[in-house]
Amino acid sequence: MNDLDFTGKNVLVVGGSSGIGNGVARAFLDRGAAVTVWGTRPSAADYDGEEGSDLSGIDYVQVDVSRPQAVAAAPSLENGPDVLVLCQGIAVYGRAEFEMETFEHVVDVNLNSLMSCASKFHSELAERKGSLILISSTAAFRTTYGNPAYNASKAGVLGLTRALAQAWIRDGIRVNGVAPGLVNTKLTKVTMNDSKRLEGQLKLIPSRRLGTPADIAGAVLYLASPLADYVVGQTLAVDGGGML
Repeated sequence: MNDLDFTGKNVLVVGGSSGIGNGVARAFLDRGAAVTVWGTRPSAADYDGEEGSDLSGIDYVQVDVSRPQAVAAAPSLENGPDVLVLCQGIAVYGRAEFEMETFEHVVDVNLNSLMSCASKFHSELAERKGSLILISSTAAFRTTYGNPAYNASKAGVLGLTRALAQAWIRDGIRVNGVAPGLVNTKLTKVTMNDSKRLEGQLKLIPSRRLGTPADIAGAVLYLASPLADYVVGQTLAVDGGGML
């Protein structure tokens, strides 16, 4: 028996239209799961040709997760999810996060929406003895220059992961998290497009390379699998040793 075979399982990846989330969605698809992705654009076709986005073979639903009402009104999966991965996230640069309106929006997307999504699917996850995985960031463990909302929200995800894990394990739901380090996605273009900044960041990573969506997907697959059946409330840093 292959513990990483998800044939017959339903997987929902919120924020799975591109970047890390898309890598996670495709990893489950490649291992037999029926995969649904929530994203912000009207249709899957609106992502055609975009780097880091491949929605072929995946069901797509547009949901504005920053609005709890939209999450509540969104359709569920047929028979409910066996695995729910919450990968939504934004960052706003140019010191805009120091403005209260922007700060609140980033926190709404990066933290509050995770709670609304988790709550929406609690009963179905409990019925299917499912797995909930929250994607945070190594920013949960240290400061991020110029992005207070991103920093605070990702630290909040770390606490939310622990709190939900403790509360929901008796319902049969395993809750864990993954904290990616520096991964080349559209969210990190500020660093990717600045050669000096990128060089400085790479010097801080013992593996001396950037992470990939596939690197993060490997950790998510493990946490969602029977191999991690006794792993509860943990957030696994996947960062090439950058936290050492």
